[in-house]
Amino acid sequence: MSNKKITNRDEDFAKWYTDVVNAAHLSSYSNVKGCIILEPNGYAIWEKMQQTLDKMFKASGHRNVAMPMLIPENLINKEGELIKGFAPEVAWVTMGGSKQLEERMCIRPTSETLFSDYYSTLVKSYRDLPIKLNQWCSVMRWEKETRPFLRSREFWWQEGHTVHETQAEAEKETRDMLATYKKFFEEYLAIPVICGRKTEKEKFAGAEYSLTVEALMYNGVALQSGTSHYFGQKFSKAYDIKFLNRNNELEYAYQSSWGVSSRMIGALIMVHGDDDGLVIPPRIAPLQVRIVPIGEDEEIVKVASSCKAALDKAGITSDIDLSEKSPGFKFAEAEVLGIPFRIEIGKRDLDNGVITLARRDTKEKYQISLKSNIASEVTKLMEAIQANLYNKAKARRDKMTYVATNLDEFAKIMNKTPGFVHADWCGDPECESKVKEIRGTKSRCILENEKLITGKCVVCGKKAKHHVLWGIQY
Repeated sequence: MSNKKITNRDEDFAKWYTDVVNAAHLSSYSNVKGCIILEPNGYAIWEKMQQTLDKMFKASGHRNVAMPMLIPENLINKEGELIKGFAPEVAWVTMGGSKQLEERMCIRPTSETLFSDYYSTLVKSYRDLPIKLNQWCSVMRWEKETRPFLRSREFWWQEGHTVHETQAEAEKETRDMLATYKKFFEEYLAIPVICGRKTEKEKFAGAEYSLTVEALMYNGVALQSGTSHYFGQKFSKAYDIKFLNRNNELEYAYQSSWGVSSRMIGALIMVHGDDDGLVIPPRIAPLQVRIVPIGEDEEIVKVASSCKAALDKAGITSDIDLSEKSPGFKFAEAEVLGIPFRIEIGKRDLDNGVITLARRDTKEKYQISLKSNIASEVTKLMEAIQANLYNKAKARRDKMTYVATNLDEFAKIMNKTPGFVHADWCGDPECESKVKEIRGTKSRCILENEKLITGKCVVCGKKAKHHVLWGIQY
């Protein structure tokens, strides 16, 4: 494996992205149009993300469940806004074996319908609430243009669906889960994010409001990285989720929904990757350390095994590369795969009583004594890698974040140096659409706790209602 396969990221970012996906064997195209194969290296990252998030969900009282893949048409039609929003992307099953189905069924694009139907049979009293469920699954949306991890017709995600006794509880759940996503992105993926509320035009179909986690990629393009939605009683009224409240009266329940998907792998590539391949933050890396013995000397292999044992004991994931490839190839391969840390052990090292530690993020190398506490040294350096990746990503995002006070300024920024743009907005959808004419720029989110910049709409100049973050999106 060689980084010569990878295009320079500053010359052609789209090609660079595809090259990294291919060189690291993260995914490959299948003969099912618009659908990818998640290869072992890619799945290992998704699995680690899943395991980490799953612990966080369970710590806050959520349980996992599995819903059917198919949704009868009559069921999905019960909530008008939802089916209207997803209609262009829905895939339908019309045949069962050789027989035409009496009622066609859609392959789930999302599962609000199924959860709500289930909750209508489960919820009878306020004593049954809250119910906080999550599922890990794949969904299908008939995308016109696809790109590995960013948009594909089938993709992997988690979707949490909760039902509550009061509006306050459901809204708290909506915001708590957004905070969980923010923590995961910043503390594990080392990706700085901005949180806010989607505009009416951009919110999830059927939601009262949607909250979002927005990240900026290396090339200045925004990625909606996770969303949390407050449904109020919309779905409970459509699916008859009623309970006997504390006053012994029947009341419709309050719901929330939230999810992140395998597009997080795309974010990881585009925020941290470089011209040598992937760079994976240690806390989310399936394999944190690769040990590379240089030569087949028995003593070298013995020291490598000893290092691995020490790392295993400390809970650090590692392997030993005993393949017959050249040392240079092994180093390049570890770099393409984004393994955070490398330990190199050669005859000269052993003669000097040292081993060499190599960081993936900075390419720096350190020599430490064989008598050192290997696990302790690696742990310290991995924390340094984690912090460096976050700080580096934040510095780049901040450098590519701008303020615009009128449409001319806005257009100049987006046409020359795209990134996040802060600008005031009057709330008129026509002004929002006008901004979209500039390279497809969309509102990313309303920053609810930020003061207005000028108090005037960036488009029409009238009195502004919201401080909005804008950007070009994937």
